[in-house]
Amino acid sequence: MRTVFAKQGDWCRRLDAPLMGRVCDTLARVLDDSTPTGRAVLGWSGDGFADALPMRLTGGLNALARRGNLPALAACYPPNPTPSDAALSAALADGLRDDRLLDWLAGAPQTNEVARSGVLMPGLLFIADKTGLPLALFELGASAGLNLRLDDYGYVLGGQRFGREDAPLTLAPRWDGAPPPAAPLKVVARRGVDLNPLDLRDPATREKLLAFVWPEQVERVHRLEAAIAAFVADPVALDKADAADWVESLVAPREGVATVVFHSIAYQYFPAATQARIAAHMASAGATATAAAPLAWLRFELDDASAGAPPTLRLTLWPGGEYLLARTHPHGAVVHWLGAESPA
Repeated sequence: MRTVFAKQGDWCRRLDAPLMGRVCDTLARVLDDSTPTGRAVLGWSGDGFADALPMRLTGGLNALARRGNLPALAACYPPNPTPSDAALSAALADGLRDDRLLDWLAGAPQTNEVARSGVLMPGLLFIADKTGLPLALFELGASAGLNLRLDDYGYVLGGQRFGREDAPLTLAPRWDGAPPPAAPLKVVARRGVDLNPLDLRDPATREKLLAFVWPEQVERVHRLEAAIAAFVADPVALDKADAADWVESLVAPREGVATVVFHSIAYQYFPAATQARIAAHMASAGATATAAAPLAWLRFELDDASAGAPPTLRLTLWPGGEYLLARTHPHGAVVHWLGAESPA
């Protein structure tokens, strides 16, 4: 388990979170069996990395720090100065004595990274340009549903502005390549599914979602706060269901609408049988699609979660074919746009 925390620390540094990398490295050193939390972590029976055990623990610690329960740890996080190794070790060792962390270990972390909309939106623009039709959106692994409202946000993509002028937030990923097509985009329906959809009307749920954002990435925190406020003011209903059952029962081409199934950094967490059923249904439904009733499958995912390669944005369009649209950053910070130049 100490190796798991060290591995997570390395991932944090790769994703521009050096302080959280230090937190994970320090936890690998200070964890022991003197506290219930320490015993639970070190005696974890599953795959600690696959189970996101470090994120469960660091999310719980961040939540307690945000609430004021761990002032020494809060003093190690922005906007405060970068802590010394001794101060960080002492704060984390003290935090591990709080048995409320056991509740955080019991549940898998859920995130809803809004910046991923900056990758998904150019994909929707590509679909709108190819089909010339309004879109009906179906999101798998929707979490709290924040990316289902992606057409409500503003964007700067390839030096051009897209989206609403009065948007509650604007996403501007670092962009490489030509801008996406400036196609008219109209969403006429949206629906999402998750095994455990988050109800953002609940203050505790909102705080939990914020706790899983690394505290040093202040811009991400502010972005999430803005998206949550906009969603609470105009929510989207989310279904609690298995993704394969949901796709099989709801997704089919519709005349006069481009039906779009999409997901972002979620598919890898679906069981293999669920993935196979979704793929089989999309192929079967796609075989019935026409130019007047197209079907699109937009996937912002890791091609191989174990290989360390950057995620890609891939599209299957019926009729239309396969496209590798972009290579990108897991949190949507960077987009290398390939677009129509790159049929997969």
